Formats: sequence, structure tokens, C-alpha cells
Amino acid sequence: MAALLPDSGPSNPTDQPVAGTRAFRAAVVGCAAVAAFGVGWPHLLEAAADSITTTVFRALDWFYLASVTAMLVLGLWLALGPYGALKLGRDDEEPEFSTLSWLAMLFCAGMGAGLLFWGVAEPMTHFDRPPLEAPHTPQAARNAMVLANFHWGLHAWGIYCLASLVLAYFQFRRGTAALPGAPIESAFRGRWVKPTARASDFVAVLAVAFGVAGAMSLGVMQIQTGLSLSTGVSSSSTTVGLAILAVLVVAYMLSAATDIDKGIKYLSNLNMALAISLLVFVLFAGPTGQLLRGFVTAIGDYTSGLVAISFRLYPYAALGEWLQSWTLTYLIWWIAWAPFVGVFIARISRGRTIREFILGVLLAPTGFTVLWFAVLGGAAFDIEANGTGGIARLVREDVTIALFAVFDAVPLSGFLVALSVFLVFVFVVTSADSATYVLSMMTSGGSMNPPRLRKLTWGVLVGAMSGALIASSNVATVRAIAISGAIPFTFVLLMQIGALLRSLSQERKRALDDPGDAAVEGPDP
Repeated sequence: MAALLPDSGPSNPTDQPVAGTRAFRAAVVGCAAVAAFGVGWPHLLEAAADSITTTVFRALDWFYLASVTAMLVLGLWLALGPYGALKLGRDDEEPEFSTLSWLAMLFCAGMGAGLLFWGVAEPMTHFDRPPLEAPHTPQAARNAMVLANFHWGLHAWGIYCLASLVLAYFQFRRGTAALPGAPIESAFRGRWVKPTARASDFVAVLAVAFGVAGAMSLGVMQIQTGLSLSTGVSSSSTTVGLAILAVLVVAYMLSAATDIDKGIKYLSNLNMALAISLLVFVLFAGPTGQLLRGFVTAIGDYTSGLVAISFRLYPYAALGEWLQSWTLTYLIWWIAWAPFVGVFIARISRGRTIREFILGVLLAPTGFTVLWFAVLGGAAFDIEANGTGGIARLVREDVTIALFAVFDAVPLSGFLVALSVFLVFVFVVTSADSATYVLSMMTSGGSMNPPRLRKLTWGVLVGAMSGALIASSNVATVRAIAISGAIPFTFVLLMQIGALLRSLSQERKRALDDPGDAAVEGPDP
């Protein structure tokens, strides 16, 4: 993800170093306790995370799938319905960024170490061990692509879309602080509102901290595997993993401690260009026609099966464990990242109408994701079926090796491995750099310029939590712990959406009652 733009956007009355001190202390204590618990008793932390997520998934799998699908449907209705022409800002305000630049930054928000990690591993896993079909068949390959696109496509971006729309609407059109609890406090009345808003801020902080720590851990695992292939270092050594993490922490802490945000942004843009170049290289170095046919087929299979898969819980197939490990884990993982990615997308979208905002956020990144899986996953399928084979077995043994196994079958494999390690490294650094800013902002009363010491504190804490997860050396456990903080944030997100609908309805009613008063004066730019 691209580095955030902390030097831009409106300030607010809470822009003081002492603001949010109580929330900061409570969040720091909670995250520090988790980090210490993970270092001292890693197996107990794993057991606790697995127990929490398994219990929630078994009881509320229907709720999560239905809620996220409803968010997607609601987003489309808002785009195409009566509120689509409303601007995220003053009625006479124009977008700060051109459409092309805005779409490019959306790719930066959605494209990161996660797609590099799972671009080959997920389609190949579903191809090798499909939930319903016979493995290693053409139908299994097509359904594997549908599942990967379902997990990373419209539903993921539907969550991001509404989370960022809420923040953009209230911040730029209502003038509230960029805090998760601000929409709730702005739209509702009653003695319950203020404590609920403060609790929402706290829960959002935990969701971001846990989610980013989990993403960093997965990134470190993939970097370690790439270095093992390139230099021969151990791919399973916890010491090596922690050393890589230490380098990452130093890199993003330097950014947090100094004013090099522009350099990080330029590096992030370079990283996106390199990622696209990598994709294009694999497309043309591999069976180009076959990969493009797979891309077109994937679009058709995904869109035609979207309604069915959006409500599929496999109640008669005894696939509860598979559903928990994949679909539900992904849905809550995106919810964990929603307050983080939401701040970024909201920040770059001021001046756009609700219609162009929603359609852009939903369709552009999803289209790129489908192409990414079609090229990298399709190349893996071709190697497995028509080449040397063995990728399915490698992925079964270690998912971190999946991407590198595909590179081994195309020209310049050594260069591609080194490039992908660099890409993962910079994606993780820019994401962690942005996360420390968002966490500091959330625990500084919404300040757009949080204290530097606060950013450094969060940098250390996120690194410590990542170290505790790396010690587990288990991808499933890392994912379980990462999404634990997001489970309660689901209900915060639903309250935010309720606040948005209430405020939109009130604004439309005022406009109909008094057309001359329809324009809403947003905060000064």
C-alpha cells in the first residue's frame, strides 16, 4: 500500500499533542500485553486465537457472509441510487487528483505483499485440494480462480468501499475528525453515543494493529523463503525471521522519525510499477494466449457465479472447517484492514461524487486482481499440467514457496526472485509506515500531525507483535491472531454504515424541503 499523506487534509480542534492520551495508553497496554503474551507463551496465544476465531466462525458464519454481501449490494445501490450525485466535500469542490492518478493510488491501496504471497499459492491450493470438485481437473482450475477472485475481489473492496465512504463523507462533507467513532457521534444522539464512539476508536486501533502485525509476519515469511532460495539462508530459522523483521522495523521507524514521506511515496509508486512489470513479464514469458484465455474465462466464471457464491455456506457438505480457514478468515481480515485502508482511500477521494467513488473503488482494483490471479495462478496451472509439475506438492508443503516455484520455470528466474523479495520488503515497509501514522492519528484525537514519539511507540509495538507471530512459524495461526482484533470491529463498521444512511437520508430530506439549502458547506480545504 502507498504511504499515507499525513501533511494534507483538514485539521480539527483535537489537533493537540495531548489529545487522545487516555485512548493511547489503553491501546498501548492492550497491544503490549498481546505482544508479551506471544513472546512468553506463544503456544497459549495460538490456542487462544484459534479458540476465539473457531467459536465465532461456527456461531456467526452466516452473519459474516450475509453482512459482507449486504455491504456490497448497499454500495452498488448508493452508487446507482438517489445519493450517487452527492460530493464528498463541498458541492462546488473538484477532485484533488486526476482520475488516472486516483485509480493508480487505488491500486497502491489494494496491491501489496498479500497478492504477492497468495497470487500463486491460493489458486494452486484450491486446485490441489478443492472443497467440492475432484482435484487437478480443468473444472477444479476454473473453480479455484472463482474462489480466489471471490476472496480478493468485490467483497473485499465492498468492505473497503463503505469503510472509506463513511470516513470521507463525514470528514469532508460534515467536517468531523477522521476517527472511526466520529460518524457515530455525529449521526446519533443519546448518553450512549459518546462512550460508544470512544470504544469504537479503541476497537479500530486493535483491529489495525493486529491486522498489520499479521501482514508483516506473512511478508517476513515470504522474504525469508526468497532469501533462502537466493542465498541459502535457512527458510525455517526463527532467528533469521526475527533478523529480517528487525531490518523492516528499522526501515519504517526511520520513515516515522524523519520527514521522508515523499521518498516513501516515490518508492511505493516505483514498487507498483515493478509489480506490474513483473506481471507483464510472466504474461509474455509464459503461455500468453493460454493466460489471456484464462483471464477472460475467469471474468465470466466469477461474474456469472457471484450471486451463488456470495451466499454459499456449504451446510450439507461438512465443509465448515474449509469455510472458516478460507472465506470467513478473508472476510474478517478485510474488516481488520478497513479502518486503515479506509483512511487512505478517503484521503485521496475528496471532491468525488459518491457514484464515481464507489464504482472506481469497486471495479478498478477488482479487475486488476482478476488479472493478477489469471496470470500468476494460470502460469502455475500450466506448469503443473504441461510442464515439469510439482508446484502443487511444493505449495502443500510450504505456501511461501509458491511464487518462487513459478519463477523457476521462466527465464531470469534468479532476477525475478530478487525482485519479488524487494517488492515484498518495500510493500511491508510502506504499509507499516502508514499504519504507524494511522494508529498514532487514531490515538491522538484524530490529529493529522500526531506526535513523533507516538508514531515511534506504535512502530515498536507493531514490530513486537509481529515478532510474536513470527515465533509461531504457522501461517494459519498468524491469520487467526491477525483477525482476532477485527471480530468486534465488525459491529463498529455496521454502526458506521447506519450513521451514514441516517445522515444521507436527513440531508436528502432537507434538500427536498428547502432546495435552496441543498448545498452543504464542508470544512475549509
